[in-house]
Amino acid sequence: MLIPIALAFLTAALLAAVAGVAEIRRSGARTALARRLAGARELAVGDLDDLPRDPIRPIRVAGRVRCPTPIQTQRDEQLVALHRDVEVLTARGGWRSIERVRESRGFELWDHAGAVSLDAAQAAEPLITIPYLWEGAPEELDDTYRPAVERLQVEYGDVSAARATTRTINTIDRLLVLADLERDEAGRVRLRPPGGGYLISSLELSDAMRLLAGPGRRQLMVGAAVIAAGVALALTGIVLLAAGLAVA
Repeated sequence: MLIPIALAFLTAALLAAVAGVAEIRRSGARTALARRLAGARELAVGDLDDLPRDPIRPIRVAGRVRCPTPIQTQRDEQLVALHRDVEVLTARGGWRSIERVRESRGFELWDHAGAVSLDAAQAAEPLITIPYLWEGAPEELDDTYRPAVERLQVEYGDVSAARATTRTINTIDRLLVLADLERDEAGRVRLRPPGGGYLISSLELSDAMRLLAGPGRRQLMVGAAVIAAGVALALTGIVLLAAGLAVA
């Protein structure tokens, strides 16, 4: 009798886990990035040389940007990274990309006690910075996009909306960078990208966590609660299954 009940509990636990994960995905939360960034040990740039041994896991390094040849924008911004995506909404193909810009510069992450170089081209996506969002009619796009829009109209039907998302890292920003640390033959510290690239945030950690939680925070909390309930069901099922097997 106990074994069928245990299997029912385990089945319910599996369904709860699937439902919870689906709800978290719908929330827009980037939980994996948040865990990696928040879970790392934070060090200032000037503290890297004083480590008694190199960490085996990625660390979160805090410092400011210094770049002799930044990207100059039309709004007189000086950037070391510019990521822009322009998309249009088509009748049969959903949102389709018509522009993907990735510009970057090498720069130094520094504080008053030291500096270390890294290349923004090796950053993971998305950049953890407050995005500039624009939405409007396709007719509001610059004329340079018109050929791409017309091609998509032929292929996927009417184009009804357009949107652009721009993320930047400015030379005036204070950054948090998730990176691996290593030393060269001379013993000098340098940073290299962990798997997937550097995680680069222009926000304080608490603000970065709120941004990575996505727009659907209620869905995130519901999804987490459903997963927790699934874990409880799984533990109950395992106990019942063990008891059933023991009786059998």
